[in-house]
Amino acid sequence: MTTGNDTAARDATAGGGNGDTLRVLGADEELAARLDAELTAFNNRATGAADEAGLSVRVTDAAGELVAGLTGWTWGDCAGINMVWVREDRRAEGWGGRLLRAAEEEARRRGCTQMSVASFSFQAPEFYRRNGYLDTGRREGIPGGHVDHHFWKSLVTDPAAALRVVALVELPEVEGGRRYEDTVLGLLGRHGGRLERRLRTGDGHTEVHLIRFDTRDGYDAFLADPERVALRAALGDAAPAARVLEVHEV
Repeated sequence: MTTGNDTAARDATAGGGNGDTLRVLGADEELAARLDAELTAFNNRATGAADEAGLSVRVTDAAGELVAGLTGWTWGDCAGINMVWVREDRRAEGWGGRLLRAAEEEARRRGCTQMSVASFSFQAPEFYRRNGYLDTGRREGIPGGHVDHHFWKSLVTDPAAALRVVALVELPEVEGGRRYEDTVLGLLGRHGGRLERRLRTGDGHTEVHLIRFDTRDGYDAFLADPERVALRAALGDAAPAARVLEVHEV
């Protein structure tokens, strides 16, 4: 394929003895389209969800000029936002919130229960927080010393009711404790809980879990889950001991 960066292309014979060539280019629309098709097919087979679709919201003025817009996607019960933009002379008029609410409503109509988005620190992270999106991660090192913030929002529960906890888990007996944690963490979904991070010390005796629940009632129900209670009873003194802290983003 010919691209505007072909003059800077670097060719190298790949290993394997088949005459293959590895080529480094700039933009390659043909390659991007092929990879998108191949990975979409792979993802559909792996998940059983083959309904990936685009989602967009457009605002125009009386002259037909673009005022604001949002692009995103839906797939299974998930929805995501790619880009949100409002024309500079029409900002502070509430268009960002209207775009977001329209996209969320359409996502619900398509059967989605959750929406995700990423925003650089110089863009609109506070805007998403004000609209009920919860921080799920961050990546440092963006040019200019900025941060890439990642957000998630439930489309079926009240974001204000969400609860996030950090559990510091001590494992007196490592192998049995890990099997226990593997099992009970698998119970989170039935109570509206999600494991965001699971970390482990080098000696294996301590784990740190960052967990989010849609509601406090869900957290309480997880603690009282009969399967979890029975597993702890079976382990006896070898059951993990946890210190749980309620936390929020700062």
